[in-house]
Amino acid sequence: MLIFFMPDVSIVPCTISDLHTLQDIALNAYGDHYLHLWNDGGAWYIEKSFSDAALKSELEDTDAAFFLVHDADELVGFLKLNNNKALENYSPEDALELERIYLTKADSGKGVGKQVMNFTEQFARERNKKVIWLKAMDSSHDAIRFYEQNGYAHCGTYRLDFEAMKPEYRGMVIMKKELN
Repeated sequence: MLIFFMPDVSIVPCTISDLHTLQDIALNAYGDHYLHLWNDGGAWYIEKSFSDAALKSELEDTDAAFFLVHDADELVGFLKLNNNKALENYSPEDALELERIYLTKADSGKGVGKQVMNFTEQFARERNKKVIWLKAMDSSHDAIRFYEQNGYAHCGTYRLDFEAMKPEYRGMVIMKKELN
């Protein structure tokens, strides 16, 4: 079991027994940052992604790894990594997708995200991955800048087809970091 500790930051594996803890922090962190993207205030996406059934299914996926992020003793976010998720020009065995890194607004900008990125890289290296990749909203300039500062480069684009999402927010950039 991989547990990552930095001064005041801990990142611990999340299991099915943590489903409601994960759900609570997911709703809080998502609500802090993303409700403005939706015509319905995020109701459709929250049901699709953070319902008991959706989270249970994801937690049971052997290629998905969830982690709870604590700053001091406070739960401030979560991380979802997808092992063996192919990226163009990379086999599934060589690639790790960073699907979600959600931190509460109160803890954004405090260095917690940097620790989560370091953890993700360590996780990938321990699994002999050659690349970590992610999708970021093209309208999330601060997030894109954060990923660039952490060594990620643009390698493609993507468009979400979520009808409940406002069209101007559907664009995504694909970013990757190659590991040596």
